Amino acid sequence: MFGALGSLPAVPLVSSATPIEELPRLRATLGGGPRIYVKRDDAIGFAFGGNKVRKMALVAADALAHDADTLITTGGVQSNHARVTAAAAAKLGLRCVLVANGSAPERPTANAFLNRLLGAEVRYVPSREARAPAMEEAADELKRAGRRPYVIPLGASTPLGAAAFVRAVVEMLEQTIPPDVIVHSTSSGGTQAGIAAGCAMAGVHTRVIGISADDPARSLESAVRRILAGLGPLLGLGPQGFEDLPIEIDDSFVGKGYGVATNESREAIELAARTEGLFLDPTYTSKAMAGLIARVRAREFPDNSTILFWHTGGQVGLFA
Repeated sequence: MFGALGSLPAVPLVSSATPIEELPRLRATLGGGPRIYVKRDDAIGFAFGGNKVRKMALVAADALAHDADTLITTGGVQSNHARVTAAAAAKLGLRCVLVANGSAPERPTANAFLNRLLGAEVRYVPSREARAPAMEEAADELKRAGRRPYVIPLGASTPLGAAAFVRAVVEMLEQTIPPDVIVHSTSSGGTQAGIAAGCAMAGVHTRVIGISADDPARSLESAVRRILAGLGPLLGLGPQGFEDLPIEIDDSFVGKGYGVATNESREAIELAARTEGLFLDPTYTSKAMAGLIARVRAREFPDNSTILFWHTGGQVGLFA
């Protein structure tokens, strides 16, 4: 059913299935409606968890297979992916170079503090557009010095990174019946590509809704489809394996941009904490939960349906 998925090597960073829990008090606070569940990838034990750990398990294994001695990746100053990459490098005895768009904080906090604690070298660039060239420059520099760098694109959102979420769908289906809807945060596209592909391969008709944390829906859909085009061959399905897969992205909760809170995201953080003791982050999961809350309040979903909120982690960002 899942093609070549089982043959992909992985570093054991995710030691067990993450819990699925019902959120009855949140549902009651929203006035009833569908049953709401959460898939707790924030509870992954390695490096403060999150969806990036799943991706890193496969990507780091590939780095080791290529005999890499340094991991290079990029993100914002408070990037969850950068934090997980730095932690994986430390765990595996590798060096790590992070390219961050933004200014070096005078007093590092949250993920920026953890990156320093983990021993990563952080190079700052002025814009998102400058990140990829800076990674290549770092790789070339290391190669000239006789090292073996392995470059990981933003968010590890590659076909291999997305395959981690095909695996995660297998895990979910071993825990529960397929939900009617999955809502999650989407940004670089790998998580959404993997969840959508996993549901399709399992033959379930779950609606997968990605709530954008930053980019317009059209741009994100293009990114997801590029990843899916590579994921098909990786799993033995060919380049057209996921060509007709529906991709649903809602960009109406971005607000003023990446990492900028909105009234809706602030409310989502408070509601999740005060009804369920569940911590969301200000950049990704709060905006995704805001999207879920708005749809439940608008009675978009039938009362007899089930909604799964895939918590992609990032709660370290609360301490930025």
